[in-house]
Amino acid sequence: MNQTVTIIRANPLSPEAAALLAAHAKHGSASAPQDSDHTLDPAGLAGADIRFYLLYQSGQALGCGALKSLSDGTSEVKSVHVAASARGLGFAGRIMQHLEAEARAAGATALVLETGSPLCPGYDAARRLYEKLGFEYCGPLPGYQEDPMSVFMRRGL
Repeated sequence: MNQTVTIIRANPLSPEAAALLAAHAKHGSASAPQDSDHTLDPAGLAGADIRFYLLYQSGQALGCGALKSLSDGTSEVKSVHVAASARGLGFAGRIMQHLEAEARAAGATALVLETGSPLCPGYDAARRLYEKLGFEYCGPLPGYQEDPMSVFMRRGL
């Protein structure tokens, strides 16, 4: 079996993205109150200022992530998700490496993100990954407000 992993730019409205984004939305709604859930739906991820990517292994879409260009020259990481059947294989880290390379190539000055706080245990693994990748906690990003259910992180490029 071919174990090659590829990450390509994709359409978040495509059938290949549907199951991943549905699982991502379900996780967001189960992990945070509605007014603290900043998960974008597929139409939101199809916005002109967002680049969406799918991770494939053996022809199957197993992960996704997106970059949103912000007016301050940073790129916001959005919708990083790995299928439950593929967790623990390092795919989230590979998606993050790809997003960093894409942001650098586009001239972004930093990667920024919002994720669930320790009050949202469903985001513990995400926070650990971002910390391991060198992200540091910071104040709210443009378009967000302080929220005890959210943390904000930044990594300079």
